[in-house]
Amino acid sequence: MNKNVGGVDKTVRIIAGIAAVGAGVYFQSWWGAVGLVFIATALMSWCPPYALLGINTCKAKTAE
Repeated sequence: MNKNVGGVDKTVRIIAGIAAVGAGVYFQSWWGAVGLVFIATALMSWCPPYALLGINTCKAKTAE
């Protein structure tokens, strides 16, 4: 499992996840579960839809 979620993407996912979990708790809705998915993909640095679509937001390592 190669990493495909970069630094800025990871930060946005964590912020959006916390907001969605907060909304889910406040409104007692399913948004909390969506927020947990955002947080999980950020912590794993891997997103299944990104893998299927060939998207990679990690910075490429250059060979010296």
